[in-house]
Amino acid sequence: MARATVGRLLGSALRAVARGTRDGIRAAGRAGRTGAGRARPADTRRPGSAYPGDFAGVVTPRYAPDLDGAPDPGEIVWTWVPYEEDHSQGKDRPVLLVGHDGPWLLGLMLSSRDHDTRPGPNGQAWLDIGTGSWDARRRPSEVRLDRVIRIDPQSVRREGAVLDRTRFDAVVGSLGGPRA
Repeated sequence: MARATVGRLLGSALRAVARGTRDGIRAAGRAGRTGAGRARPADTRRPGSAYPGDFAGVVTPRYAPDLDGAPDPGEIVWTWVPYEEDHSQGKDRPVLLVGHDGPWLLGLMLSSRDHDTRPGPNGQAWLDIGTGSWDARRRPSEVRLDRVIRIDPQSVRREGAVLDRTRFDAVVGSLGGPRA
């Protein structure tokens, strides 16, 4: 097996372990057994495959929280979020679910960093949403409005909290497009 293929398999397995999915590890192993020493392209149209990229359309928000163990729009969940500059890398963080794109959930990442006093890169738009049980230390949070992330429902690690309807409406109203 080529060195590059081994590296890709190892990277896929490590990302799967970081997300806590045994299926991801099995999938990474299967990717290396596609013949000719080359992994086949992932089907990015469905969850369970490689990250298809951030959502670029108009979000049709939906508010339907239900703390039933399944992730629903209106909830803040913890999941793996890919970095913008390299989708093969990322970190576990809280995300506000705002809708769907086919089988994918759509989410906005949260941060406890105050972007008013410590701004990030130019072009980023953040909205203060206050505190909630999604943060164990009850730090004030902000939600990023200019990046909508596609999330595989199976990669959600846990539900963190339901965001109340008033704050949810303020967030989706700041996105533009249709309202929930």
